[in-house]
Amino acid sequence: MAVCTVYTAQSLNSSCSISTPSKSHLGFHQKQVIFFTKRSTNKSRNTVITCSASDAEKTVVIGLAADSGCGKSTFMRRLTSVFGGAAEPPKGGNPDSNTLISDMTTVICLDDYHSLDRTGRKEKGVTALDPRANDFDLMYEQVKAIKDGVAVDKPIYNHVSGLLDPPEVIKPPKILVIEGLHPMYDERVRDLLDFSIYLDISNEVKFAWKIQRDMAERGHSLESIKASIEARKPDFDAYIDPQKQYADAVIEVLPTQLIPDDNEGKVLRVRLIMKEGVKNFNPVYLFDEGSTISWIPCGRKLTCSYPGIKFTYGPDTYFGNEVSVLEMDGQFDRLDELIYVESHLSNLSSKFYGEVTQQMLKHADFPGSNNGTGFFQTIVGLKIRDLYEQIVASRAGAPVTAAKA
Repeated sequence: MAVCTVYTAQSLNSSCSISTPSKSHLGFHQKQVIFFTKRSTNKSRNTVITCSASDAEKTVVIGLAADSGCGKSTFMRRLTSVFGGAAEPPKGGNPDSNTLISDMTTVICLDDYHSLDRTGRKEKGVTALDPRANDFDLMYEQVKAIKDGVAVDKPIYNHVSGLLDPPEVIKPPKILVIEGLHPMYDERVRDLLDFSIYLDISNEVKFAWKIQRDMAERGHSLESIKASIEARKPDFDAYIDPQKQYADAVIEVLPTQLIPDDNEGKVLRVRLIMKEGVKNFNPVYLFDEGSTISWIPCGRKLTCSYPGIKFTYGPDTYFGNEVSVLEMDGQFDRLDELIYVESHLSNLSSKFYGEVTQQMLKHADFPGSNNGTGFFQTIVGLKIRDLYEQIVASRAGAPVTAAKA
């Protein structure tokens, strides 16, 4: 059922027609109902009623924030897999599109809202992290339109050429994921989110990851990698990192504490920080909800090579908010044995016993599949599925009310 907003009103002797979809100056595709009104003076006016989705049909919007090279793409693949269907670029569209579409989800990259191309940023002396290089007005208007059931012409930032390509049509999906540097920076966009996640990678781990990726895969020198990180750090600290205070869940990746003075970044300590009191979201807990737990599961039921695995769980505060924190330090050797750990966790929002382990085995080749990054990303994916189903169920049970003219 659509809800229509009346922009002007005439009521005498009116006739009605539905126009073909039109496109606004902000790139919206709208179906309009036009009432033509005849008056005694032989002059006529028309009334435009723009229709959008009812509350029951509105798109659920998820925000994912992280710096470049922090695992957003891997997380997106795990998330879309939970909902079923492979995530692929729009068929027949720009081969350099950043958008991924699956059966139920559409993932858009917020880099597409850069207002400056690579040359423009260089000329103005700003990085892509700087808000001045991004169009937050357009981001807000288009995300709001998609949430309301209206298709948009979204710009495309071409990462290969560094230029802004012609736009592509994005139709409202059941679930829209906006991922990138700034999903929680603008308060207007933040208020549109039904759930938000922040991937918080420590400087030590980020440096180790970028060395591994940029040196091994892209041929960059160690000096250039260090220079790139240092150049971005002031803007990251000013504009990206503060967004984690608004996140409903934070996946924090740190160096291990199981190996003294470790600097390789291969063994990780990962914390899943879950905000209490979030609608349709119940934090995962280990053994006993609200207790403080320390658990070393390695032994006969879980094969762990050096340095082993340690789990901790308990309540905490994070930016003044009450949170529950589940932590995993170390890595496991056999994914099929992960079900032993899964069986000791509650509030996983899984559909059946062992679903987390099944999802991990399904994507065993993904980065982080032997440590807490992949494990917690999978758990958050299941929690988002549960959140979506709760939202849909609550909307279906609520009475539909017409919007005021």
